[in-house]
Amino acid sequence: MSMSVLAKIGQMFDYPMAGQSEHSRRARKILAGVALACAVLVVATSPLKAVAIAVSAVAILAAFLRPEAVIAALAVYTPFEPFLLKFVPDDIYLYARYFSEVLIYVLVASAILKIAVGKRRLVDTPIDLPFFFFLLTAMTSLVINLVPPVYGILGLRQIIRFILIFFVTVYLNPETVFIKKLTAVMFAVVLFQGALGAVQAVVGGPLDEFLIPSERKFFESIQLTSGTEQFWSPGARVFATMGRYDQLGTFLSFFFSIALGLLYSLRSRAAKLKIGAVVLASFPAFILTLSRASWFGLILAVGLIGIVLMRDRRLMVGVAALVLGSGIYLGFSGLVVRYLVDYPSQTLAERFFETFSYERYRGEYYGLGRVYWFVQTPPVVVRSSPLFGVGPGQYGGGAAAALGNTSVYEKLGLPFGVAGTGGYIDNNWFSLWGETGTLGILFYAWMFAGLGLMALKVWRKADDPFTRGLALGYLGCLVAIAFQALLGTYFEVRTLALYFWLYGAFVYVLGRRARALSQ
Repeated sequence: MSMSVLAKIGQMFDYPMAGQSEHSRRARKILAGVALACAVLVVATSPLKAVAIAVSAVAILAAFLRPEAVIAALAVYTPFEPFLLKFVPDDIYLYARYFSEVLIYVLVASAILKIAVGKRRLVDTPIDLPFFFFLLTAMTSLVINLVPPVYGILGLRQIIRFILIFFVTVYLNPETVFIKKLTAVMFAVVLFQGALGAVQAVVGGPLDEFLIPSERKFFESIQLTSGTEQFWSPGARVFATMGRYDQLGTFLSFFFSIALGLLYSLRSRAAKLKIGAVVLASFPAFILTLSRASWFGLILAVGLIGIVLMRDRRLMVGVAALVLGSGIYLGFSGLVVRYLVDYPSQTLAERFFETFSYERYRGEYYGLGRVYWFVQTPPVVVRSSPLFGVGPGQYGGGAAAALGNTSVYEKLGLPFGVAGTGGYIDNNWFSLWGETGTLGILFYAWMFAGLGLMALKVWRKADDPFTRGLALGYLGCLVAIAFQALLGTYFEVRTLALYFWLYGAFVYVLGRRARALSQ
């Protein structure tokens, strides 16, 4: 960038066009200032970094001026993020990887500012007290265990970053029409992901190779992205734009649960037909993910919603037929469940029945899989620090894996996570138990219980069909995610955790508006 170009931009400040109003001149100066700042950035850094910084600045400004729009943009963007990051050059990868997360912190600042100037008011929520005690416990654990500040901050951030979305959304108090429109848009995203997954199953390997984010990315010694190792046969498990089959599966199971709640509650036949069509069109991809955490999570959600709460006899008959059909299949197929193990080209039936295989559990234990960590965490890790744990970022979760933090594992004589190299333990409840102790896990479970009781109350007392349907669907999501977190680090996964806390806030906001909750 030559100095003559900078000079020409500077002239825009001094020579307003004839006949311009004061407002036009001010706008012209602002535009010139932005242009000058971009030019300086290009000179000081590089064109790509200048663009990244400029886009970030605009998004941060939008987070203060139109925070609801930024929340909607985050919700729509997140399912596509794993795929889109494949095409980001290395010199701006750090900006792109944490851009969405930084926006969450900016949204927090925006909510605090609106409360400070009186545009919004503080409200009580069902998770205020448990979240405060959980945060206090986690910080106490950091101090007691003398966790290095960088590890401690990154570990704590890994746990609470998406919980902040709940508070931000509650304090912003979005309008009902905004929640309805965003939910409709998310069903469109579900339909797209389901259709892409179905195409992926047909095309197979070539499309897998295009979609999968296999490359690992590092910033100094910190692993920004672990990449996805395709240990399954090409085309055998679909994942659309989400990088992993279980991330697509849990995402779909979440919105299928929301859809089921709305189908039971909405009165509009047209709306029910549209939602039902989305679920039916996306369901083949859900099955083809071969994600058992997703399958059984949805089964639990459907059981709670349809059988326990709605007393739907059709579902009761369906469950009975499924159990009977499974028994007949086992009787005539010759499949020996006890000896089933995972392998790349596993069939749908084998994948389902392998869940109950003794040989699978045995292999997971001796292969340092999740069963090993399920057995070892209480007597080794929790026992070493029962009340406050070993500290955030030290054990079992994404932070320990990304940081390559082996200190606690070495101290306790344990291998470094799954397979001895992963750092994570495929069990978010137990990783939280190990890091924040028994007090921490109790307070975290208290948040779940608070959200569940709140949603149950809204479903029972609200008159608005959409509000009741969203609350009913969210109850299913609660039990599904609580179960899924025993099988992976799903409290930390962007493509699931963001929506869990966001829709919890939506149910709370709608419940207060419907006067189903105390004001």
